[in-house]
Formats: sequence, structure tokens, C-alpha cells
Amino acid sequence: MQKIEQLKDVLDMIKFDKNGLVPVIVQDIRTNEILMLAYANRDALELTIKTGFAHFWSRERKKLWKKGEGSRNVQEVKEIKYDCDSDAILYRVIPHGPACHTGKMSCFHNVLVSAENYEAHSSSILEELFAIIEERKRKLPEGSYTASLFREGLKKIQRKVGEEALEVILASIDQKDKASIIYESADLIYHLLVLLAYSDISIEKLFEELKRRRK
Repeated sequence: MQKIEQLKDVLDMIKFDKNGLVPVIVQDIRTNEILMLAYANRDALELTIKTGFAHFWSRERKKLWKKGEGSRNVQEVKEIKYDCDSDAILYRVIPHGPACHTGKMSCFHNVLVSAENYEAHSSSILEELFAIIEERKRKLPEGSYTASLFREGLKKIQRKVGEEALEVILASIDQKDKASIIYESADLIYHLLVLLAYSDISIEKLFEELKRRRK
């Protein structure tokens, strides 16, 4: 992020309302999913620029707050934009956990009008799944299969990755049974993500390596 001094002229252009606030839309920079809407005053905006993590102004509590300060679901800000009228801000972030207090990745999970007969398929499900896995690792809730893997440790996780890889190979013998190949592949990907989380390797590092190979 740039230094505040370098951005003073731009910050002076932002049209804060009569309460000194500007709406902030938060977007996942990897998937383009809209995560939440909050408000920031100039101090929150400057803190976001200085620290590289999303800060806002709580209208209810009348105080500055860092997203994730309690839940640890912080948002790493990679880019900040403002609209053509300079009265709205966009944080483009890498979210480290769900944005919504309900545990959903996005606060916009209630449907008013649905896009009938349309379903988007993208890598965003991997980020959502990985975020849940990381949360299970932190909290280790009782009754969670994912948490039980972390409790049993690396050897158990390694064994499961090996077992699921074999299941994919066996399922692929019958090329007509596509459903089994898909099912077993999903199991393998899930356990691979658990192994990454156990090893403290973010899913972004995996994507970076794949992009490097593509080049």
C-alpha cells in the first residue's frame, strides 16, 4: 500500500457525508464476489491504507474497528478504488475467513430475486471450503470431521490423501461411471486442502504456483 502522504490529494477528493462517512463495498479480489457493505471515515480509510487490512467506522458503537478483530476473519486489502462521483469506496481484498457473522463467506446470501436456470461454477467454492477448513483448524469444534483430522495430526491427514488418491484411480478404471470419478475427486481435493491448512500454506500459494506454470 502507498503512504498516506502520497495519497493526500486523492483522500481530499473523497466526498464523506455529513457524518464524515463514506460507504465501502468489500469484494473478493480473486473471485469478484461482493462480501459486505460497511462505512468508513477518513481515519478508518487511512488505517486501511497504512496497515493493509480493512478498517471501518461502526455507526452503532461509534468507534473505529478492524474487520476480524474478534473473529480473526481479517480482510487483507490489495486494492482500493473510488467511484466516479468520489462518494463510494471499493476494497478489493483477500478474505481470511467468512465476511458475515452468520459464518457465510458473503453477507449477501439472502435472495430477493433469483437468476432462474443459471448457476455459476467457479473456483470460489475452493476459497469458501478452505476458509471453513481453516476455521475448523482454529476452533476444533466437537463433532467436526475436519477438526478430528487436525487433532489426529499429519500422519492421519497424509494417509487420507493417499487413500483418496487411490480411490480416484480405482474409480477412473470405469470411464462410464463419471459420477464416481467426480465424487472421489471431490474427496481428494478436500483432503488436499486439509493438508495445505495443516501445513500453514494458503490456497493463494497454490493458485500462484499454477499461474506460474501456465506462464
